[in-house]
Amino acid sequence: MTSSSSPDGLSHDRLLDRLGEVAVRTGLNVAPGQQVLITAPLDAVPLVRKIAEHAYRAGASLVTPFYTDDAVTLARFHYAPDEAFDIAPNWLHDGMANAYRAGAARMAITGGNPVLLSEEDPDRVARAGKAASLAGRPAMELITSFAVNWNIVACATPAWAEQVFPDEPPERALALLWDAIFQASRVTVEDPVAAWAAHNETLHRRADWLNDRRFAALHFTGPGTDLTVGLADGHAWAGGSEPARNGIVCNPNIPTEEVFTTPHARRVEGFVRATKPLFHQGTLIDGIAVRFAGGRITEAHATQGQTVLERILATDDGARRLGEVALVPHSSPISQSGVLFRNTLFDENASSHIALGQAYTKCMVETEGQTPEQLEARGANTSFIHIDWMIGSAEIDVTAITQDGAREPLMKHGEWVKTV
Repeated sequence: MTSSSSPDGLSHDRLLDRLGEVAVRTGLNVAPGQQVLITAPLDAVPLVRKIAEHAYRAGASLVTPFYTDDAVTLARFHYAPDEAFDIAPNWLHDGMANAYRAGAARMAITGGNPVLLSEEDPDRVARAGKAASLAGRPAMELITSFAVNWNIVACATPAWAEQVFPDEPPERALALLWDAIFQASRVTVEDPVAAWAAHNETLHRRADWLNDRRFAALHFTGPGTDLTVGLADGHAWAGGSEPARNGIVCNPNIPTEEVFTTPHARRVEGFVRATKPLFHQGTLIDGIAVRFAGGRITEAHATQGQTVLERILATDDGARRLGEVALVPHSSPISQSGVLFRNTLFDENASSHIALGQAYTKCMVETEGQTPEQLEARGANTSFIHIDWMIGSAEIDVTAITQDGAREPLMKHGEWVKTV
């Protein structure tokens, strides 16, 4: 791929190098002597090589990539026996968890075909996803608790580009997707690392203001939506760069436009309609509309992907409850680009969103030494899944509810009411 370039004339290779540098210096902030574990689609080899180069320059002791291949994934669904969809490579996930326990940084590169499994048996898709979630739980717990520094960054691939720009020739579609990724990842500016530092400060100010206010709940209203999301006892807002428990400050997501926190798993009431489709594990779920009572989804509908949605909600007891709520202004650069990326890393940063499943206990104060039962009593949800889906738009208002029950406008028509 050589045709993409930024508006100011930087070559694709130079922009790819900048993305690798930002992933390492801003995303992971690799420490000298630290190992780095990378998971990536096979098409991401050029970006993996850039990241490895910058990681070694930063002092990494060892960079180990693991690749997935869409063709191999499809071969399983086409030819494997039925019982094969209830297993996962536990040995691999256990090894990854051991690597994180030993201090390795985690780098994930996203870019797979968002509808890879859309034509496959939804029962098998759900079973394979559940098996993978079960096997990956030890590693996921270390990530969601910020035990290590970690980052997710994106790589354009032909299959993904075809879904985002279906009316363009393949080469043009790939170039357009790369341009959109580079823009959203802030690598087209003169000093991307400095630009990220400034952006992080903006997100930190917003999170600090929300933490000072210590609201009890958020009320989302708009077409198809009247949802009150209670916030966990001792919740903490976060956004942008965050210190991991190993002392390293990292940017988990590149790009990111959100501030987010932990909702109370048993204090969510009302109904909500998704404002963007959800692409999950190679399947499309569109037109999501659900109702909550006592924190739990009691009704769930989708105009497309209903069976997959139902199987997601049946994953475990926590799959019907929330583990995250995030606020993103409609004016975010990703939203204003007009591109539906069909990838949660990007689409969640175009819209306020909620996540089903596992809570980030990082977004709670005074958790040191607390048992899972104590965290659950404070509202933290537990699940094998963590799936973000978008509920914000220019038609959605958000009202904050204070601890004494007063109401304070927070977002109007998708935009912050107060500038901080």
